Amino acid sequence: MRRPPGNGETVSEGPGSWSLWGRHEPRRLCCAGPDRCGQALLRIGINMMALPGGRHLDSIPLPGQRLHLMQVDSVQRWMEDLKLMTECECMCVLQAKPISLEEDAQGDLILAGGPGPGDPLQLLLKRGWVISTELRKIGQKLAQDRWARVHSMSVRLTCHARSMVSEYSAVSRNSSQEMGQIEKLLMEKCSELSAVTERCLQVENEHVLKSMKACVSETLSTLGEHFGQLLELALTREVQALVRKIDASDNIYTTESTTGNLFSLTQEGAPLCRIIAKEGGVVALFKVCRQDTFRCLYPQALRTLASICCVEEGVHQLEKVDGVLCLADILTDDSHSEATRAEAAAVVAQVTSPHLPFTQHLSSFLESMEEIVTALLKLCQEASSGEVFLLASAALANITFFDTMACEMLLQLNAIRVLLEACSDKQRVDTPYTRDQIVTILANMSVLEQCASDIIQENGVQLIMGMLSEKPRSGTPAEVAACERVQQKAAVTLARLSRDPDVAREAVRLSCMSRLIELCRSPSERNSSDAVLVACLAALRRLASVCPEGLQDSDFQQLVQPRLVDSFLLCSNMEESFV
Repeated sequence: MRRPPGNGETVSEGPGSWSLWGRHEPRRLCCAGPDRCGQALLRIGINMMALPGGRHLDSIPLPGQRLHLMQVDSVQRWMEDLKLMTECECMCVLQAKPISLEEDAQGDLILAGGPGPGDPLQLLLKRGWVISTELRKIGQKLAQDRWARVHSMSVRLTCHARSMVSEYSAVSRNSSQEMGQIEKLLMEKCSELSAVTERCLQVENEHVLKSMKACVSETLSTLGEHFGQLLELALTREVQALVRKIDASDNIYTTESTTGNLFSLTQEGAPLCRIIAKEGGVVALFKVCRQDTFRCLYPQALRTLASICCVEEGVHQLEKVDGVLCLADILTDDSHSEATRAEAAAVVAQVTSPHLPFTQHLSSFLESMEEIVTALLKLCQEASSGEVFLLASAALANITFFDTMACEMLLQLNAIRVLLEACSDKQRVDTPYTRDQIVTILANMSVLEQCASDIIQENGVQLIMGMLSEKPRSGTPAEVAACERVQQKAAVTLARLSRDPDVAREAVRLSCMSRLIELCRSPSERNSSDAVLVACLAALRRLASVCPEGLQDSDFQQLVQPRLVDSFLLCSNMEESFV
């Protein structure tokens, strides 16, 4: 769902920090697979189990057009570039001498088509992507001392920067004095970069080139900083305009269109989410969610809020406008559609994510927690699809990390029965991503002593046993990682529950010990995961302490009797036998 990609990481690989475009901060429940539930995770932008994610600027959807990346020769590339340049810039390209026919030149990316007329936001996104890509490539060529390419690309960068400045000035409102100053600094640095790289072409002394390389690197870094500042200022102006439009509009179609534009921006990374939060985007969207006339827009507005709240500024703004209370009202109101309540659950999942440290201080959440937990469990029980169940269960899983009282509430609400029944419903629980949420809830609830009897009563040990055998269907890295998490948490749950002798005996009866030994000894069964290995060793030792007769002597001597670290080293270095 929308979680999002920044922690300051930029797309640049060369010197300096060149761009506003960064990856999303960890903000996804997991990397999405090809199914609908996986796409839901990508949409809300939550990182439940420390998986990366986030979209890059190179995948932005533009209304009515797409960015086409074509493999073309150098002449065709130059002709396509002409569409984005003024006449004076064409002269600059001509003066840059013939475009290199080096092998890597054939792999250059071409941006087909220009931004729509009068659309400053798309112009900024498109030009920003082009310039960021050029900066990254120049850094790579500079590191390889390929001076001819560095110079030709520096000239092309100057053309793109000049085009962005001139085109944005033509379609936007009057620029501020600050923007004018940064534009001037940017173009000065572009000219300086072109000039110094041209001089480097004529230098043969390696020591001189080495000192000039440091100069080029510094110039490139400064240029990138100016570009990032200019782009941030320009995007801030456009975001302000969108927020004002949402805030002032009483037309449902205008609000829908503007909210959609704002959501598209949230998908471009944490820096843009911060800008939206700072410029009042959270306030405006909650205003929409509090007006009955905009009821049909609640899902879209809530989806956008979930993306914005991947950053600290978004969560703080949510708390300032009593956003948690608004979410509780939506979740507990059955007159709202299931889609609306599911998107509200996605926002709750985002703001309670255990991987975002700033969400742990939501004091207002504790006041409404009981209502929210009850509503989320009801949504799990009544979910009509796997996506809805996933969002509701993800929110519950995160809340069990957020406050231990939530586990006691869930126990009183018979959550174990609801969750275990859902596991047999393939319409609601059909992916490892969803089972990951369920086993997370069970693992956190298993610290309560009363939980063991409910697990036995609902045949939960058999379900946990099945989760120890979780296998990916598609083989994608995201799904494989989700299966590892399910196995690890199932073993943790079993170890905790086995404090109760009845649970331990039931686990032994169901051959859990045999499966745990298999996971320990066979790396392929656990995808060579050390986390799964440690959890399985711990669970095996807990079961062995209650029912030692279930183990063979070799297993006891290698997996139970030694120190845990010694058994871990033995199993982690063990090669499989195919005999």
